[in-house]
Amino acid sequence: MYAIVDIAGQQFKVTENTKYYVPKLKQEENTEVVFDRVLLLTDGKTTKIGNPIIEGAKVTATILAHLKDDKVIVFKKKRRISYKKTRGHRQELTRIEVKSIS
Repeated sequence: MYAIVDIAGQQFKVTENTKYYVPKLKQEENTEVVFDRVLLLTDGKTTKIGNPIIEGAKVTATILAHLKDDKVIVFKKKRRISYKKTRGHRQELTRIEVKSIS
């Protein structure tokens, strides 16, 4: 059984008892979160597709940790005019574990 869920504006394919990295959520660690924007739900035999979401479907998950992703280096250069800029960015992520899909 799996579902496609909208989490913070991004779509994730989730299954039960699996851990995922998602964009940072505002809730605290070790709290339970319910995602009710389920776009697709399947159990292997039947598939329900939302228009745009499935009413009554939800995904329950637990927040494990808030952390930062690896650094992304942005380097800009224009040749022959000695223009160089180096910027870095670390995206903030939340690690969740999906408990149930219903």
